Amino acid sequence: MEEEYLDIVDEKCRPIGERALKSEVHKHGYLHNTVHVWFYTPDGSILLQQRSHKKKICPLLWDVSVAGHVDAGETIEEAAVRETREEIGLQINANQLRRIGTFFHSASYNDGEIQDNEFHHVFIIELKVSLDDLVPDPAEVEALKIVDNTTFTDLAFNSGKNMHFIESNSTYYQMVAFEIVNEIHGE
Repeated sequence: MEEEYLDIVDEKCRPIGERALKSEVHKHGYLHNTVHVWFYTPDGSILLQQRSHKKKICPLLWDVSVAGHVDAGETIEEAAVRETREEIGLQINANQLRRIGTFFHSASYNDGEIQDNEFHHVFIIELKVSLDDLVPDPAEVEALKIVDNTTFTDLAFNSGKNMHFIESNSTYYQMVAFEIVNEIHGE
């Protein structure tokens, strides 16, 4: 697979007119955009993705339904649609997405080999197909599962003890669960 180019962005998530290979972006810690797409069911359950054992960052941990980098020249919404199709084989339309926020994430992995300085553009969307209809990409996704909102919140709150999620993201996960409940109940 050919390595993708990413736009380098400023503190307001806007491309600065420079781009670099993803490996260079991570090597130098350049600011860049990513997308997170959280799928939920009508009862508030949440689709989780287990990261592939092949991933350099947090292999086999459970995480967002779909996530990925925004390629150079691509809009945030185009990236969300593309990543959903690539990672779980589901075709969605950008107008189905509801943006719930943009969050800055900075972390160092693999003894400083990867420096992530990225903006997560976060969306929620109702899952309108069964789990069996999804086709996970084995290079990206080890497994998929749907958990109820209470279980999701408990796993997120206790991620330091259960090794289920990335511990440093527990507040973020709880905010996502809250937004999904609000979406279902029309608040």
